[in-house]
Amino acid sequence: MKVRFTKMHGAGNDFVVLDATKTPFGLPPDALRWLADRHFGVGCDQILVVEPPRETGTDFHYRIFNADGGEVQQCGNGARCFVRYVHDHGLTDKREIRVGTAAGVIVPRLEPDGTVTVDMGVPVLAPARIPFIADREAVTYPLDVPGATRDIGAVSMGNPHAVQIVDDVDTAPVATEGPAIERHPRFPERVNAGFMQVVDAHHIRLRVYERGAGETLACGTGACAAVVSGILRGVLTSPVDVDTRGGRLRIRWDGPGTAVRMTGPAETVFEGEVAVPDGIA
Repeated sequence: MKVRFTKMHGAGNDFVVLDATKTPFGLPPDALRWLADRHFGVGCDQILVVEPPRETGTDFHYRIFNADGGEVQQCGNGARCFVRYVHDHGLTDKREIRVGTAAGVIVPRLEPDGTVTVDMGVPVLAPARIPFIADREAVTYPLDVPGATRDIGAVSMGNPHAVQIVDDVDTAPVATEGPAIERHPRFPERVNAGFMQVVDAHHIRLRVYERGAGETLACGTGACAAVVSGILRGVLTSPVDVDTRGGRLRIRWDGPGTAVRMTGPAETVFEGEVAVPDGIA
């Protein structure tokens, strides 16, 4: 089976984008894992699928699959690539579109300078809705990991995040604590583990160990969650520049009950067609 695709990235967080606006999407998890494989397939952190709208008042529907083949609710860097893709491929002439996702409607906008701003919606802080097991809502929670207890902020940006503050992201235990936090029993649907270094009130450095993907060069929803957590802790003030290993994002949040806005790059790397091996697709 041959599959046409576009390879894109947003601040180094890379994606394989598939157009299912004319032909229904039907690749099984094995084929998605093969596409995401960096040795045998195309290689990416996540696979993005562009579909016709499902909800009244939206322009498209947006689906996201992790490298392990599992479908997830949201991806901020992918949302920026999504609007760049549909605009560049002539699927819309709008610079701002309404896109349905499993987590609700988002509104990405292509800016005149080529960057993309996404209204990521209102962050969810109630533990039961994240979901996160806790007795009550709090700014931080103690979380036991092997050999230590970390204070984390728990935030959902359409997908769950656990954010901790570290002295230096370069030496943070991302490789060891990331997997332990991702599968922590207090997060029933697993979680993205964020490691945030506060440079000043308007600037952080961030690394994220993403559920189902491992550490990525950038995580848009992770950047949003980190800024929300930092503002709630009183150590950050909007707007905040977030330096990831793949580039810089700017996050704006005016406080509880308001939407988070994220601005950053979205680039096409190449396009192609690949034959998925027999027995997989």
